[in-house]
Formats: sequence, C-alpha cells, structure tokens
Amino acid sequence: IEGMLIASYAIGASIGYNYLRGEFIDEQRRVFANALDDAYSHNLVGNNILSSNISINIHSLLGAGAYIVGEETAMLESIEGKRGMPRTKPPFPAVKGLYGKPTIINNTETLSSIPKIMSNNDDWYKNLGIDDSEGVKIFCMSGHVNKPGNYEIPLGTEFKDLLEMAGGVKDGNKLKAVIPGGSSVPVVKGDD
Repeated sequence: IEGMLIASYAIGASIGYNYLRGEFIDEQRRVFANALDDAYSHNLVGNNILSSNISINIHSLLGAGAYIVGEETAMLESIEGKRGMPRTKPPFPAVKGLYGKPTIINNTETLSSIPKIMSNNDDWYKNLGIDDSEGVKIFCMSGHVNKPGNYEIPLGTEFKDLLEMAGGVKDGNKLKAVIPGGSSVPVVKGDD
C-alpha cells in the first residue's frame, strides 16, 4: 500500500487499483483488505491524507482467475468488467489505458520495493544482488519440494541454492525438470 501511495503521488494519480487473481481470494480478504481498511482508518489513504490536501484512493479488486490477466492490457480489460484478453498495442496503457485514460501498471513486487529503496537508497538495493545482478526477486517454489513457498532472494542466486532453501526434492527423489517461469517458459531438464 505504501509503495502504491508513493508511486501514485509521484505520477500525480489520485486512484490506484490493487488487482489480485481470483485464486487469491483468502489473501485478498485476510491480508490486503484488512491492511487497506487499517490505512483508511488512520487517514493514510483516502481524501486529504493526514491533512495534506493530497487524496489517493486505493481499491482492491479480485479478478476471475486467469493466467492471461497477468498481461497488462488483459488486466485493464478485466478491471473494466470485460473478458480478460490482451488489447492490440499501440496505443499503450500509458497513453490510453483504464477507461481510456493514461495508466501506469506495476506489479506488487515492484511497488513493495519502493519504500525500502527510498529509505536506504538505490545503491543499497542494487548491492543486495550477487555479482552483476542487482536487487532481489521473489521466487515461488511449488511442486514436489519439501518446503513449498515464496522465497525472496538476491538476484544471481543459483537454482541449486534456491532448491536447498525449499528443502530439496520431496522424498529425496531426483530432480527431473523445472519450469522456471509461467506456462509460456520452456521446461528445463533436471540435468541441465
């Protein structure tokens, strides 16, 4: 929420939408909605924030749960109540986005980094990475691992180290393959 507020203020936006896929209904209700209600009750979000004459309202939206809505224009379609399918570009969202207005879209991971970077500076963030890699990244480990979950690790971390953090392959089995991204990413054999 803080990252959304900072980004909104920086670009002069008065409305922000936090869009979650339908699979995350529990997280939306238990985590984000509660945090947003708390921020509104303390006048950290809304109209005339802390008597500053700055107004930024944030809305929490829950989509229908389609992988394709991760594509920014498909998400805009979904927010507008349409089928979540990508739009033809150009025009790009920064020119003609939500409801035909200029729109900036960022993911939660990016926005959540903003407050820490502002507190510590960009060199601090860059130095969290390994070698020539800058910053950190959240990786979701699922499937046949002993400790499935989300892991925020320095960029440049080797996969074997991430697999070790996730407790290794379940039941001591041999790693057969990994899908290192979404459904459009090729499968990598365990031996590679």
